[in-house]
Amino acid sequence: MSSIADLQARFGVPGVLRIDEGRGSLPRVSVTSNLATAEIYLHGAHLTQWQPRGAKPVLFMSEKSWFEPGKPIRGGVPVCFPWFGPRPDSPAHGFARISSWDLVSCAVQPDGAVRAAFQLGSDESTIGLTFTIGGTLEMDLEVRSKAAFTFEEALHTYFAVADVRQVSVDGLANTDYLDKVDAFKRKTQSPEPIRIAGETDRVYLNTRTTCTVHDPGLGRTLTIEKEGSGTTVVWNPWIAKAKAMPDFGDDEWPQMICVETANVGDGAVRLDAGGSHRMSVRIRVG
Repeated sequence: MSSIADLQARFGVPGVLRIDEGRGSLPRVSVTSNLATAEIYLHGAHLTQWQPRGAKPVLFMSEKSWFEPGKPIRGGVPVCFPWFGPRPDSPAHGFARISSWDLVSCAVQPDGAVRAAFQLGSDESTIGLTFTIGGTLEMDLEVRSKAAFTFEEALHTYFAVADVRQVSVDGLANTDYLDKVDAFKRKTQSPEPIRIAGETDRVYLNTRTTCTVHDPGLGRTLTIEKEGSGTTVVWNPWIAKAKAMPDFGDDEWPQMICVETANVGDGAVRLDAGGSHRMSVRIRVG
């Protein structure tokens, strides 16, 4: 693995893009532009901050999060791959979020946005994740298979909100979902917006629609537009689960909601040898 000094010499852009030492001495890419600020750790290719100029931070980060090799970062945008959820004797949500990725390119775009690309290889596949950081945030996750390969994937985005009990989510009306809090029962979302009134962990099926998070406390909307994704996951741990997680503050649950761009469960992706798949999301603040 290249040293931080080598990465800075290769990819740094004076006044805009810096590769430095972050929390836990982990290498990170720090972006400061006229459009936004951001931080991406090479550990998990994990975006931990995105803040458009003039806006409040968009991503939630737990103050209890680990920043240690072999452990996931809690908050921001974890990359779940090649499976979603727990597996016996394997890391939850796959190995991608606890692996060290390679930084392969950084560049300032003509419009002032900063594009940073990361890559991680395994026996079955090579995955690339590209961030385009500006007044909007774009994330593109591409998987190229070396052999026939079936996988799940998610950009497990934690959004910062003023109070999740006052938040609503549009875009999933009348959509079937699996309720993980209620023994994975299959249910149908009502025509009304989603509101959080208890522990929520729902896998919305066969949906490619745009979702909007309405946050009256912060006076803003967050629009999540996606491509190549047939699953949307909505999650908040509420009180008891928050207390049970060692890397999550007991009283942090009101400050976040996850709306995740994903392909999981029956929506898992199946590739032939040499095949590729791209999943992307664009997030806007209004």
